[in-house]
Amino acid sequence: MAFNFTACTYIVAMITDAFLLFFSVFHVIAFDELKNDCKNPIDQCNSLNPLVIPEYMLHFFSNLLFLIGGQWLSLAINVPLMAYHITKYRNRPAMSGFGLYDPTSIMNADKLNKYQREGWIKLAFYLFSFFYYLYGMIRALIGDH
Repeated sequence: MAFNFTACTYIVAMITDAFLLFFSVFHVIAFDELKNDCKNPIDQCNSLNPLVIPEYMLHFFSNLLFLIGGQWLSLAINVPLMAYHITKYRNRPAMSGFGLYDPTSIMNADKLNKYQREGWIKLAFYLFSFFYYLYGMIRALIGDH
């Protein structure tokens, strides 16, 4: 059993992925509340926008560790989502603060459905990633490469 940088990378990735799973669940619940008229759009945007930068930073940090550790498959799995995050943040609506969600347009049915679908897709991706990182950690600890 060898505790090396690769194992440490996967352990950190699993911890960050647990936070990303929490953010995704919160995202899905928040848009469900908005869709069912349980919360107003301004409060919803005020609760969702502060989570955007931490989510992106956690995701990019774990991928930076994969890059440094030479875990190319793990990095390749995450590159499409990283590219999506960059594109989405670059094309965000003009707002005074950081974030992606604008209270004036969030109630648009098309955008609401898109945001909700995005939350479910991210939830599935982060869940898959968590188990893949668990596998990678075990493989790195056993030293099977």
